[in-house]
Amino acid sequence: MGKVYATTERVYQAAPARVYEALADYTGTRPKILPAQYSEYEVKAGGSGAGTQVHWKLQATEKRVRDCLFTVTAPSPEQLVETDANSSMVVTWTVSAVGESQSKVTVEATWTGAGGIGGFFERTFAPKGLNRIHDQVLANLAGQL
Repeated sequence: MGKVYATTERVYQAAPARVYEALADYTGTRPKILPAQYSEYEVKAGGSGAGTQVHWKLQATEKRVRDCLFTVTAPSPEQLVETDANSSMVVTWTVSAVGESQSKVTVEATWTGAGGIGGFFERTFAPKGLNRIHDQVLANLAGQL
C-alpha cells in the first residue's frame, strides 16, 4: 500500500480572494461546477469554508462509485482541505496569486492505495481519471467567476 496522488491546476483571470470565495461556497457555487460524475450532493453542515460538511457520490469509473462525506478545514487563507470520513482521501484546494488579478488553483487529491497488482493499476490509472474530473470542475469554475 502506498499513497496515490492526483494533481490538477488552472489559471484564472480573477483575484485570488474571489476565486477562494467561490471554491469555499459549498451551497451556491460548488453544486454548479460539479460535472456529471458527482451525484447526491448535499451540504450536511455549514456551507461556507471551514466547518462545512458535505456529502456526494463520485463515480470515478463505470464500476467504481465512492460515497464521500467530507469535512472542510481551512489551514490557511489560501487553502481548503476536504477530508473524507469514509476513506483515506484528502483533497486540498490551493489558490495562489499569479501576476495582477490572476489566480492559480491547484487541486491535489491523496489517498492510501491498494497493495499488490491492484494497487499498481490504481496508482497508474486512478490519478489520470481523477485529474480529468477535477479538470472539468476547474473548467466549470471559470464560468462562475
